[in-house]
Amino acid sequence: MTTPAAITGLPVADRESGPYSIAVGPDGALWFTLVHAGRIGRLDPAGGQTTIHDLGDPACGPTVLVTGPDDALWFTQYRAHRIGRIDPTGAVTHFDLPTADSGPYGITRGPDGAMWFTETAANRIARIDPGGAVTTFDLPIPAAFPSAITPGADGALWFTLNAANALGRITTTGAVTVYPLPTPGAAPVGIAAGPDGSVWFTEIGAGAIGRRTVSGEFTEFPLPDRESRPHAVALDAAGHCWFTEWAANRVGRLTAKGTLTEYDLPGAAAEPHGLAQGPDGAIWVALETGSLARIEP
Repeated sequence: MTTPAAITGLPVADRESGPYSIAVGPDGALWFTLVHAGRIGRLDPAGGQTTIHDLGDPACGPTVLVTGPDDALWFTQYRAHRIGRIDPTGAVTHFDLPTADSGPYGITRGPDGAMWFTETAANRIARIDPGGAVTTFDLPIPAAFPSAITPGADGALWFTLNAANALGRITTTGAVTVYPLPTPGAAPVGIAAGPDGSVWFTEIGAGAIGRRTVSGEFTEFPLPDRESRPHAVALDAAGHCWFTEWAANRVGRLTAKGTLTEYDLPGAAAEPHGLAQGPDGAIWVALETGSLARIEP
């Protein structure tokens, strides 16, 4: 059952540009990738003004972006096989990766002050320092398709292995541990870590949300619509788990005890992907059809 909420849709690009990932920047604004247009956008949540920054390559595929330790945003360029950095003024720096066709996707700020990211095609986890030096770490399972990545409360990085049906953990020295999921074909994608040491993740193949506790216990929360294709996940300040249902035009919220609330998005087939809690306390969602949605429960 879905629950009414105050939901506002704000157009930020045309339908072909594809808002994909969203994050709160160091300037308090909402920054988002336009995956099909090779651009990065910035929305002032107070005034509603949108600024678009061109990356110089329409086909570079800016995908996931997060705030780094240097008052800038870092992002993956899935099709150009590069890492990008954009500061609040719009100045962009590109960092080529040592391996062509590596397919960088997820990226996060590590506990060591570097940025860590996944290489889906190269089957690796990689680290890039503020100067652009890259270190790569091979995974023990072939063709595992590492996807999203997040810093854990334990000082390590946690990531999803979409094709291997598992979660992975890597220390800052490169030691990798793999944890298989209990449900075959779950195909995890999004992941976010809680302050209690747990990690939440989406099971796009099983239509469920998963949680692994610090003690290693897995809990899976099947969604009412098993074909909803849950994709991205984020935790709010209260510790609730928010996620997008890409194929069902919905956003969901789970409490730690598993209480589910779902919110229908306005319009049809908006294709929700990334989401984040904004500086205003609301949940902001990137809709690939050209808008950002603001959800105030």
